[in-house]
Amino acid sequence: MIELSLDFREKLNATIGGDHHSYCFQCGACVGDCPTARYSGLFNPRLIVLRSIFGQEEELTRKDSIIWLCTNCYNCYERCPQDVRPVEVIMALKNLATRRANNPEKVQELVSSINRDSRTVILTSATDRRRESLGLKPVKKEIPEDFTALLKEIGVDDG
Repeated sequence: MIELSLDFREKLNATIGGDHHSYCFQCGACVGDCPTARYSGLFNPRLIVLRSIFGQEEELTRKDSIIWLCTNCYNCYERCPQDVRPVEVIMALKNLATRRANNPEKVQELVSSINRDSRTVILTSATDRRRESLGLKPVKKEIPEDFTALLKEIGVDDG
């Protein structure tokens, strides 16, 4: 027997991107063009939305949750006739999982890099050499003041 968790549904509704999950009537249009569903055999955006409707917070926000396989391609968003926005529901679930410190190690490394350097890539001397060989200016290494201010505003520790 499946037990509904209305508390989790409300939490998801209050998270940016999660407020459309209740519109889903389980047609499956989101699955047809999903590259992850096609190649993984495990991932199914329709089932993720269904689990969010049922309020299965633990399953959806644990460290090894299936949500982390989503490529954020937005195919499901474009196909959905009900404006459920499955990819945004999945991103909201990822945000909830991250708040619980349940994001995969590689995701945490990326978040730390962004917080530390305001970049999603690590700059190395090889980066500098390649840019120079292409006639490009070196990348500025200092963190923009507005980025630092934004981190402080949202309560992110600068370490």
